[in-house]
Amino acid sequence: MRVFISDIGFPEAPVLLPDGSHLFTSMLPSTGTVEWVSRDGKERRVVAKTGRPNGLAVDRNGAIWVAETAQRALLKLDLAGKSVVFAREAGPTQPFYFLNDLAFAPNGDLYLTDSGILESEFAPNGTLNPNWENLTYDGHVYCINTTSGAVRSIDQGIRFTNGIAFGPDGNLYVAETLNGMIHRYRFKDGVMIGEREPFGSVIDPDGPSGIRGPDGMKFGADGKLYVAVFGQGVVTVLNQQGAVDRRIKVPGLFPTNLHFSVAGEKSIYVTEVETAAVHVIPVGVDGFPLHG
Repeated sequence: MRVFISDIGFPEAPVLLPDGSHLFTSMLPSTGTVEWVSRDGKERRVVAKTGRPNGLAVDRNGAIWVAETAQRALLKLDLAGKSVVFAREAGPTQPFYFLNDLAFAPNGDLYLTDSGILESEFAPNGTLNPNWENLTYDGHVYCINTTSGAVRSIDQGIRFTNGIAFGPDGNLYVAETLNGMIHRYRFKDGVMIGEREPFGSVIDPDGPSGIRGPDGMKFGADGKLYVAVFGQGVVTVLNQQGAVDRRIKVPGLFPTNLHFSVAGEKSIYVTEVETAAVHVIPVGVDGFPLHG
């Protein structure tokens, strides 16, 4: 285990670019940046200051898609720092609230989680609301056609929707942070054919209490799901049946997300808030290729 980069306030949204370099975000309101880091970690620059960027995904043309919490908008960004607002709502009566994470489907559609509460209510002035357990959450999962711009909700009523990933089986997996559950949506030929179903819980009942639950996540080439568990200081690995395979200890209690290294390195890069760093942890497996 080693530190890849440090001094990055509230790091999130790790993305591996085709050339082996990386993108991360700093979600602190005082910074609110998307950052590029070279493959070896020695070079680093701010791509754009957007507000409070949360999730990132890169499409097959190299465009960077940003789930921007402070702006309550989905942004499209390039590495030169030019950004445009792509969407702010799923219709006149369904604005975005707390955009969180992104994943491309095999057919090219972009899926987006919205945690379902205003940031100013959940974390006023950047500090967690002490009454967070009793707040009202209406988390959504959205499907976005990046060609037509159409946005539609495929699910709602989730208590803080968070990480999202498509698995080797073609199905969609979504994290519900406040109950510790990973949900599955079954797909066939790019079309959702089933409603939300429980897949597995990542919470360690003997681990730290307080606000805790699944955050960002990615699939390994072994078909297992690697989930950053915020508040418990671990990456929980779920097997293909949704049972806990192992828990990988992370420095600090608040891992937010992860991505796999370049092929052959068999490691994960984990963003962690308490240490304000990105940690590289060997896991013995490469990542499952992301869709673009």
